[in-house]
Amino acid sequence: MKKTQTPHRDLARTLAGYFSELDQIQAVALGGSHSTGAIDADSDIDLYVFIDKHIPLQERKKIVNKRGASRANLNLSFWDLGDEWFDAETGIEVDMMLWQRTWIEEQIDRVVVRNEASVGYSTCFWHTILHAQILFDRTGWFAALQTKCKRPFPDKLRNAIIAKNHPVLRQVIPAYSVQIHKAIKRNDLVSINHRVAGLLASYFEVIYAINCVLNPGEKKIIPFITKHCAKIPVNMAIQVERVLQMAAKCDTHLLDEIDILIDGLDDLLRLEGINPENTLILA
Repeated sequence: MKKTQTPHRDLARTLAGYFSELDQIQAVALGGSHSTGAIDADSDIDLYVFIDKHIPLQERKKIVNKRGASRANLNLSFWDLGDEWFDAETGIEVDMMLWQRTWIEEQIDRVVVRNEASVGYSTCFWHTILHAQILFDRTGWFAALQTKCKRPFPDKLRNAIIAKNHPVLRQVIPAYSVQIHKAIKRNDLVSINHRVAGLLASYFEVIYAINCVLNPGEKKIIPFITKHCAKIPVNMAIQVERVLQMAAKCDTHLLDEIDILIDGLDDLLRLEGINPENTLILA
């Protein structure tokens, strides 16, 4: 289905046209909320630029200046190498990421071909590539990569994700719940916050795997799961909220809420014919 044109997509296409003039660039794609439809007032443009060779900063700066920017931070490397700026005419925030083709090919092969799981966010790159909107594709490479991503969720990967993320909730010695208990005894709110975030990332990862749904990332998780996952723990949203509320306190009642949260996930695993006591040996 053809995407509705918006100021964000118009700007993305204009920028892709500028970038396409550089020989180092093989493809440009629009990702994030504008590729999935989950747009809100704060949505920016996620522009993925795929390269074989480094693009000098001066060349990228020329493109930003061609449109004009009210504010720009170029050559950022906190996460991916890229540039961020606010378009002068529209005020739209642009987040441009430079990805080596060989690097993203490896990320896709890791999950799609080799079925290797991570602790949280296993299939995020798969989701990004699958749902990205092609703006420029010099040789058809990106279209071929997307085609590679258009395949069913492998059973092997499903099991690997559950084996990587369910035991760490409370089953193994260094489980998140154990670490949270220690942090409560130390009255360490910062550590509690850190471990609860990790626990929830793995909790959601198991739900995605049970449903064979790709992980879309960190934003709007509860609405996404409610919409796209048919199999959900009973009272999931309520229980997640209770855990988050209790995480702001150094109170052992947080452990009770975490147990209720994980009990619901275990019940869901049992309905799938998976023994939650044996998930460590699934992979």
